[in-house]
Amino acid sequence: MALKWMPSTTKLTLALTVIAALSGLGMAYELQRIGQVEAFNNAIRAAKTPDTDKQSFEAKFAVAYWLAKNERYKEATLLFNQLLGKADAKQRAIIQHNLGNIFFLRGLAINGSNMTVRDEAEYLLNQAKNAYVLALKTDNSHWGTRHNLDRVLIMLPGTPTPGVGESDTPGLIMGGIPVGLP
Repeated sequence: MALKWMPSTTKLTLALTVIAALSGLGMAYELQRIGQVEAFNNAIRAAKTPDTDKQSFEAKFAVAYWLAKNERYKEATLLFNQLLGKADAKQRAIIQHNLGNIFFLRGLAINGSNMTVRDEAEYLLNQAKNAYVLALKTDNSHWGTRHNLDRVLIMLPGTPTPGVGESDTPGLIMGGIPVGLP
């Protein structure tokens, strides 16, 4: 007695052949994609333009990071800010951390004794503080961001007391940045 709900051997063989062919095509695509990802990563490590995924978030982030590492802060800041709209929460926290680092480094680089430079350094350090705070609001688990925020807060002058003259405020304390646990 044959079961009517069972497909014939020919139909079953055909179905399994189609499934095997589709699986093989999927594996071939995934192997090709793995090769593209490896080539992309190697190009980024070598500071070269990748052949694939040129408009991806990762490619743009790598370019912005490279620009910041090579002290091209304005271009890096612009590119990081463009990426904020496309980023998920974790990526936004990383971008804000990097923006904070850019402002922090710029503030340290222009440190000086005249009032104009001091005001600009204070502005940049406040921008760094704001970026670090945004990064921590998005992802509070990054200890490097906490450490950098602590360093910036130590360097920023306290809130001036009303009635106290400019000469009585300590201003920015740039030297002797404490090194502590991150």
